[in-house]
Amino acid sequence: MDPLTKEACSSGIRVRVQGQHADPHGENDINIVYLANSDLTLRELCNRPTSRMGSNLEKTNMSRDNSVKTSLYVRLEAKPGKEKEVASFLEDGLALANKEPKTIVWFALRLGPSTFGIFDAFPDEAGRQAHLDGPIAAALMAKASDLLSAPPRIDRVEVLASKIP
Repeated sequence: MDPLTKEACSSGIRVRVQGQHADPHGENDINIVYLANSDLTLRELCNRPTSRMGSNLEKTNMSRDNSVKTSLYVRLEAKPGKEKEVASFLEDGLALANKEPKTIVWFALRLGPSTFGIFDAFPDEAGRQAHLDGPIAAALMAKASDLLSAPPRIDRVEVLASKIP
């Protein structure tokens, strides 16, 4: 255990490593990860052996309910003159997304004057499938021929890494 953590452990306080003690690739980095990305208190950290990325970090609470493994990226092209309706439709989708417990993040995007997108992410395949079977997808498919110049392009995407507050 590095001296700064040892000192903090003996005093029982939380610390933020900064300035000359910060080492983004050293022991202090691991301690910051423990404190920032887990529910461990500093005392609990003090009772765990420190290690490099891997064993102990994976056993902590870093894989909370908000971790994402799968996602969808949907690209939409509005028919000429339907751009405002598509934007409004997507904005209204937020209320539905907020009701889906396994939809961890959901973004409605404007990529260009008539090009839109949706990016959403889920903790697992079951969450993604529940979303695809849910009210947002149903509403999109029901309005697609009215609003879109082509069917939505739906890509299933694997999330390699994420940072979610």
